[in-house]
Amino acid sequence: MLAAAVFVFTFYRSRTLFLASLPLMLFYPFLQCGRLARRRQQRLLREFQEALGVLHSFLSAGYSVENAFRRVRPELWQLLGEDALLLGEWDIFLKAMELNQPLENALRDFSLRSGLDDIQNFSEVFLLARRSGGELSRILGNTTGIIREKLMVAEEVLTMNADKRYEQKIMNLIPFLLIWYMNLSSPDFFSVLYSTLAGRICMTLCLLLYLLACYLSERILDIEV
Repeated sequence: MLAAAVFVFTFYRSRTLFLASLPLMLFYPFLQCGRLARRRQQRLLREFQEALGVLHSFLSAGYSVENAFRRVRPELWQLLGEDALLLGEWDIFLKAMELNQPLENALRDFSLRSGLDDIQNFSEVFLLARRSGGELSRILGNTTGIIREKLMVAEEVLTMNADKRYEQKIMNLIPFLLIWYMNLSSPDFFSVLYSTLAGRICMTLCLLLYLLACYLSERILDIEV
């Protein structure tokens, strides 16, 4: 609601348009879904990388795959905390083993739900290793290393873009600050933009260009690894 008030006051200075724009705020949560989903996926991938490291240590110690999966659960609780996203998924793995269902099927279902290529690739490799009797411990070690390197690169990119994102936020505020300054210092200077049809059209075009610039800057800085 506050964002709608700021936009309408800056570009239209109309109470009627402000009330008409309020329903548009209902779409704001949907615009944030993609960003929140990416953050959730990154968090899940970090937790999965930790789980693979623990699983690799148990397999290297001579545990069977099923017993290693069982031993990982309490270790994850200590490492990640009870609010970890992966704990619920790990409980599904354990439940599948209790029901004598193939662990590979539960892992494949999890990989599809996660939407992460790294987890899906691991699921396929895990399935092939189980069927062919491959050295699962070595595969886990390699997979953990690959995911760890990918996360490190993602963190480096995020650190490098931190200054650019700060500059982006400042640039997004500059049009508002300029308009507010002109309205306060010379109220009649922009009056034609708020009182005539041509002025309304001009401000609407400016608003659309501003939103397009915000979208493009966000896409440029949103680098996927």
